[in-house]
Amino acid sequence: MSMKYKHLDTSFQYDGSQINPFWGFKSFNIKGSSIITWLGSMNIKPDHLKDFEDIGLEIKSDSMVHFIIEHFDIQPANLRIAYHRQRILVMILKEVLLKYGIISNRVGDDIYIDSKKLTVSITTVSISSTKIHLGINLKSQGTPDDVDTIGLFELVDENNKPILDNNNVLEVVANVANTYINELESIELDISKTNTF
Repeated sequence: MSMKYKHLDTSFQYDGSQINPFWGFKSFNIKGSSIITWLGSMNIKPDHLKDFEDIGLEIKSDSMVHFIIEHFDIQPANLRIAYHRQRILVMILKEVLLKYGIISNRVGDDIYIDSKKLTVSITTVSISSTKIHLGINLKSQGTPDDVDTIGLFELVDENNKPILDNNNVLEVVANVANTYINELESIELDISKTNTF
């Protein structure tokens, strides 16, 4: 399975429409399975909500890292496998953050730091593909008042200096994306060399 990774330098809002199928192809002519990342705000419109539990809730943030992943390798698309892949992605994020000395806690598909919510994520399927959105707060500003949140730029080391900023946050983004691609390729290789009966 081959995947393309593209980081967009343009900042724009995630409003939930990007979770629709073929967004990468229609918007950026990216064919096939892909990971697209960018920095931008989030304000999900009610007609783009995919999780029944989120109906009536505000899902927003002034500043986030966004991951949109689309897979075309399973036909028909399988929601169970999509959720497994979402968990792999979130676990990889947890591992990458630890390399920077950031200790976090995973609850399902969410990452918390000191009991403060760092991420949002959703998975869905269409007839032809599976989609994952992962949003990581850069700052806690603009998040819902009823949720205790934290952002990557608000994390400091033992000397009270920021661990991540505009100079190195894209390293984290690329590391997560490339590790995810490598993990799934490794699974495919393991499948191809396993003797079954």
